[in-house]
Amino acid sequence: MSNAGDPQTLYVAMGCFWGAEEIYWLTPGVLSTNVGYMGGVYPNPSYEEVCTGRTGHTETARVTYDPALISTFEILRIFWERHDPTQGMRQGNDVGSQYRSAIFTTTAEQLDLAKRTRDAYNQVISEKGYGEITTEIFPADDFTYYPAEPHHQRYLEVNPNGYRCHALTGVPLPELA
Repeated sequence: MSNAGDPQTLYVAMGCFWGAEEIYWLTPGVLSTNVGYMGGVYPNPSYEEVCTGRTGHTETARVTYDPALISTFEILRIFWERHDPTQGMRQGNDVGSQYRSAIFTTTAEQLDLAKRTRDAYNQVISEKGYGEITTEIFPADDFTYYPAEPHHQRYLEVNPNGYRCHALTGVPLPELA
């Protein structure tokens, strides 16, 4: 169990990592972000290798936050509400396993909350006519996180008119009981 003010890290994959990273670096309480590859088996993959779909990795944003300033629930709310977690191996026009939805947790509390928010969100999103949530949820210790190449880090800060793909559903995450 972590102390309330100790920084925590959560890894999220919600389509193109450029837009995901931007969403979080603009969020008060987030201390740092970084983009990379996670969820695969191939060691030290490059962007080009990940894009082949053969490495098993998904584009991932590492989000380090101060839980005294923003809760894990709020980090997860952003995740669920800022992409379409029902699309499987795609996000909008981005198609391929590297764009699949995933959460990689670093604490038992995060893992439990990720699953509980998924279940709550699945209920409300299905009521709005969407399919089942396809988001993968794993302990981060099950995989290695590989930071992406330097030109991908904070890409949209350097390229403010760059690509942001998020297939939004407009469905809010309900509060948990």
